[in-house]
Amino acid sequence: MRYFTQRRARIEIIPMIDIMLFLLVFFVMFSLRMIPASGHVTKLPSSSSAVQIPTPKLLVELESANNLYVEGKKITLPQLTELLKQRDAEKTAVTLAGSDRVSLQDVLHTIDAVKAGGATQIALAARKTTF
Repeated sequence: MRYFTQRRARIEIIPMIDIMLFLLVFFVMFSLRMIPASGHVTKLPSSSSAVQIPTPKLLVELESANNLYVEGKKITLPQLTELLKQRDAEKTAVTLAGSDRVSLQDVLHTIDAVKAGGATQIALAARKTTF
């Protein structure tokens, strides 16, 4: 009468542990790819999600070594701050456009100068890339 005995259900835990370890490794590797290396130079003008925006009220062009051009004139960071303080900076939309050789530190210095001038609307210009 061995045929009529009921067997208890058994949950296999070893395959579940294998799946959890695989997911852990996957997410660790994925998150490491998302963290950029320190000191990496950001390439501004290319983006696959770039969209057309209206003409900016103030276009700031960045070149290497903190060379800034506003309305075709070369200016410095303190001059940019003073220019924004003279305008109604809160309503002025500032767009930063730069070459692919501009470092992230230069971009951040420029953003700091724009914020010190009182502007709150800051955008980064990029060229749309196709894959």
